[in-house]
Amino acid sequence: MTTQPILIDGEWRQSTGTTAFLAVNPANKQPLADEFPFSPWGEVEQALKAADAAFTAVRDWPGERFAAFLEAYADAIESRTDAIVDLANQETGLPVEPRLKNVELPRTTNQLRQAATAARDGSWVNATIDTATGIRSQLAAIGPVAVFGPNNFPLAFNSIAGGDFAAAVAAGNPVIAKGHSSHPGTTKLLAEAAHEAAQATNMPSGFVQLIYRTSHEDGAKLVSHPLLGASGYTGSRQAGLVLKTACDRVGKPIYLELSSVNPVFILPGALTERLNDLAAEFTTSCLMGAGQFCTNPGIVVLKAGDQTDNFVSAVANGFAEATPGTLLSGGVEQNFRAGIVALQRAGAEVITGNEPADGDRFCYANTLLKVTGDQFLSDPHGLQEEAFGNASLFVIAADDDQLTRIAEQFEGNLTGCFYTDTQGSDDALYDRLAPIIRQRVGRLLNDKMPTGVAVSPAMNHGGPFPATGHPGFTAVGIPASITRFAMLQSYDNIRPHRLPPALQDKNPTVMWRRIDGEWTKADV
Repeated sequence: MTTQPILIDGEWRQSTGTTAFLAVNPANKQPLADEFPFSPWGEVEQALKAADAAFTAVRDWPGERFAAFLEAYADAIESRTDAIVDLANQETGLPVEPRLKNVELPRTTNQLRQAATAARDGSWVNATIDTATGIRSQLAAIGPVAVFGPNNFPLAFNSIAGGDFAAAVAAGNPVIAKGHSSHPGTTKLLAEAAHEAAQATNMPSGFVQLIYRTSHEDGAKLVSHPLLGASGYTGSRQAGLVLKTACDRVGKPIYLELSSVNPVFILPGALTERLNDLAAEFTTSCLMGAGQFCTNPGIVVLKAGDQTDNFVSAVANGFAEATPGTLLSGGVEQNFRAGIVALQRAGAEVITGNEPADGDRFCYANTLLKVTGDQFLSDPHGLQEEAFGNASLFVIAADDDQLTRIAEQFEGNLTGCFYTDTQGSDDALYDRLAPIIRQRVGRLLNDKMPTGVAVSPAMNHGGPFPATGHPGFTAVGIPASITRFAMLQSYDNIRPHRLPPALQDKNPTVMWRRIDGEWTKADV
């Protein structure tokens, strides 16, 4: 059994840690061959010092240098496609096709290239020039960034290849990637591609680094360290808030994606108009990928009536007939069951599922629960417990007024969705409910399930707490996601030749700049 090396300061080296872990294939519950180390604090500190030295080297570099690295990295990933998706399949149980090879890997390289385009153009820095006062400002790199990736997207949200990584690099920051224990081998393959691209584009040795695992205490020390500029984290609310507490004590920014139940309101006219289509659409969305999406529709709110009863029955039949998907790990299965138990304790009734499924893999039956509107209002916090997996909770409101009160009780979420009819009978109720949900979600949808997250400049993959740690930022969508890993720098009466290129009179690229109140690509 081989213990895999870590990537520190431009070289692959054996960890000095004395503890290791194995990845497990969730499709058969068998451990994979390679061991991966827990890094002690000394190695984390070495990575911080190397990243700081790298930042000193690159902080005045033009965006073109980071764009070249990102594009070379995307190419290097694509040259390893088969090996990456094969190992990701073994470590996560996610299917090679279409999920990993045809969807997630192309998304990963696409967002790296989008980040490269933004870095090269430079408009993301929001260069602002006030000639009357002689004051000019821009966003600029904040310093080394630590990225903590989640378990459910081994490529597109990976700590060394995903959206946080791409955004941090586009801003000009070195990255210390903290891999996820569910897919360490996949992360190592991606890190090999990143290292190759860094060497090919002459990046400094500490620009891209990888450790697989640390103690919780050392993770908190990492994100709060004086040499670190900021952190990005996607994962459980409990662990994320521990890191946030450590950051808040020292004023370090950390951008968190935590938990979300993504409420879906299906209004009466929509049910009357297309009940069977909606039942099929919801079932597909909720059970896709065994429900292991942060945008999975975890709560559906409906108004009581015969059509609602028919809809619930149709979905229950669809859940019962569909083969349960493979869960990412034993821990995910355990936490999923615990989430269902928590919902039951809060008053939820199981309609179907809630039992072990295939014992040869990490798996649990597709589970549908329901409560009345009165029950939900009696314990709205307990009934918004996230059951991360192939489950959803139906909330059946008595009338329009109760629908309104339910909407007012939702916590912050990544998404909120309304299904309405095409003839206008739901318009008044939509107009009543949507403004309430609008303030509680990052992305509002109409007649569309929330599961997909497009890599679009207009995307907001964020939302009010507890969906994230701050409602003003997105983890997906370039250039907006880049600004998380930047600081605002103002220059007052600085001599022209000492200004950074973006703030000099001559536009250094074709970037948009705000000059005396007007957006323009022209020179001053």
